[in-house]
Amino acid sequence: MSIYNFPEKELKLILQEWKEPQFRAKQISSWLYTKGVKNFDEMLDLPKELREKLKGAFHFGSLKMVSHQVSKDGTQKLAYELHDGQIIESVLMPYDDGRRTACISSQAGCGMGCVFCATGQMGFSRQLTSGEIFEQAQQFSSELRRKNERLSNIVMMGMGEPLANYDNVLDAIRRFNDELGIGARHITISTVGIAPRIRKLAEEGLQVGLAISLHQATNEKRSALMPVNKRFNIEELLSACQYFIDKTNRRISFEWALITGQTDTNESAHELGKLLEGMLCHVNVIPLNPTKGFDGKPTSKAGVDRFISILAEYGVPATPRTRRGIDIDAGCGQLKAELLRKRRLQKANDGNDGNDAGASPVTSPLLSQENP
Repeated sequence: MSIYNFPEKELKLILQEWKEPQFRAKQISSWLYTKGVKNFDEMLDLPKELREKLKGAFHFGSLKMVSHQVSKDGTQKLAYELHDGQIIESVLMPYDDGRRTACISSQAGCGMGCVFCATGQMGFSRQLTSGEIFEQAQQFSSELRRKNERLSNIVMMGMGEPLANYDNVLDAIRRFNDELGIGARHITISTVGIAPRIRKLAEEGLQVGLAISLHQATNEKRSALMPVNKRFNIEELLSACQYFIDKTNRRISFEWALITGQTDTNESAHELGKLLEGMLCHVNVIPLNPTKGFDGKPTSKAGVDRFISILAEYGVPATPRTRRGIDIDAGCGQLKAELLRKRRLQKANDGNDGNDAGASPVTSPLLSQENP
């Protein structure tokens, strides 16, 4: 069993069964999450007998790293193989101001079917457990602790739709807060816009940030890019967003991928400005990260600046997001897609036509479900 699957309160129950003092749970958690150790023998304030018990019962993590890439800008992209052969990705982004931000996956694959997204193109495989979600952040936190640095921010913007794995994601977020010491205001959940779950999140009392993948401002155009819009249209989505703002008093971010000739036109900018005018929000404009399954092209810097200036006419603040890790397939799902391609080639060379884990074209039941 992975030690990371057991929060401190559950460690206390195990220690109680072992007839060990419960304060040992806090000591163990400190070694794991404050000091970042990955060896029970380094937990020097624990009795040797207890260290031996821990070694016999637990191991450090269930994620098997199968690829580790480092960009010239310092961004790290990791691919992990899970116990059933599924592959997920995590990204660590360092910034000059000292922030260390982890981008974490919530599902193996994704069933939302966004046409420009590498993960959406590969389909949904399964939900990640709360332990698998937590461990991605823990691995980065442990690495940084050993360098006398700390993980400062987490964005749930990796593979998958976080609000489609609601309970496991929230369990992991509470552990980010309790065990890794990351404040809720430094954690952001990104969603394609599952309106009922946004309303549910507003009732949780968590001060997490919310980012909405919007990308088009009319139902016809958005439905062509994002099938989820046929289930939860823009009007329903914005109503849920306003409910979230009213409940939490927190500004919402809207993500907007700038695709040449599609989402970066003056018409698109005016449509977006009119849609968001007066809302407590901010727009992150992101030049498209090209994928092999979508032939769209990223917008030029001049096009980005023009788009932002039009939004300013409506009082809608917007900033361009710095594209990081471009040289290492850091966009969501790109590394996994490349690993699966190599796996298929290897199987073809070996004469094995078996199925690839993670390559299912299954879509999410939330797109047709009546009461998500």
